[in-house]
Amino acid sequence: MIQVKTMLLSLWLLAATLLAGAQTYRPILGWPKAVNEKLESFLNSTIIIKERKVAVFDCDGTLLGQAPYYLADEAIYSFAKEQYAGKKDSLSTAKMRIIDTMLHGDNTGLAYVQNRISFLSGLSPAQVERMGEDCFHARYEDKFYPEMRELLANLEAYGFEVWVISASPEVLYQQFVHKALGIPLNRILGVKSVVQFNRITKDIVLPVPQEQGKADLIATVIKAQPLFAAGNSRGDMEMIDASVGLKMIVNPDDQKVEKNGFTVKGYWEKQGGIAVYCNDVPQHNYPYVTQEWGIPKNKTNRKN
Repeated sequence: MIQVKTMLLSLWLLAATLLAGAQTYRPILGWPKAVNEKLESFLNSTIIIKERKVAVFDCDGTLLGQAPYYLADEAIYSFAKEQYAGKKDSLSTAKMRIIDTMLHGDNTGLAYVQNRISFLSGLSPAQVERMGEDCFHARYEDKFYPEMRELLANLEAYGFEVWVISASPEVLYQQFVHKALGIPLNRILGVKSVVQFNRITKDIVLPVPQEQGKADLIATVIKAQPLFAAGNSRGDMEMIDASVGLKMIVNPDDQKVEKNGFTVKGYWEKQGGIAVYCNDVPQHNYPYVTQEWGIPKNKTNRKN
């Protein structure tokens, strides 16, 4: 009997040791001591929580660098150049009309989101997945921020469900994000289109994950209030505000005054958010179709 009790006690101590080890914060290289201390304090405060612990992230500019150009745009423009540019058949002409609208319109509004999906319509999900993966491996493999990889590992060690909510086409991003970061496919959310007979259609499934739509998607799909949220732009504000715990802003802009009267950096400082910085600069002097077709470069964020 004594041996059984001793064995049970040993097993309990082993389990406790493993649990403690699993929930030990690992400082993130390249971020200041104050940031690491705040993250460690927050994560340790969640150990006692038994309910679902959800963390939500934007993708472009938050997890994945977007300088000099967005991956979604480069993937679509590269495919258009290869498959449709210069051809006179009706399909190619129609697709290039969409591209022309994208090149000469606002690239942040709902109409732009719809144009992306309209361009992809008629392709199979597998074709679009391959389009995203090909572009990622050609030009963006080094663009996931190492600091964010370390943050994701910490969150997972503390028992968080990690979700990605992007305004880019869902099927374009799911595979390469899943393979690069290990996040389950069903937790990588984006602009979702209706698929019929194994073909993408022009119809978008609501809510559209842009501004308030990101917060609505949390309520619709995730069905739990996040304890942690991270984004990088005005378009992520409502999603970050949905967090009842820690709010993080990555490479926040401190120049443009938004509709609320603050810069992005100023707003989150007022809200008690944590600002972090990751190196987002053009790499390897790659040729970009986005550049060839005259799209201005995204802002560079060189980490000091």
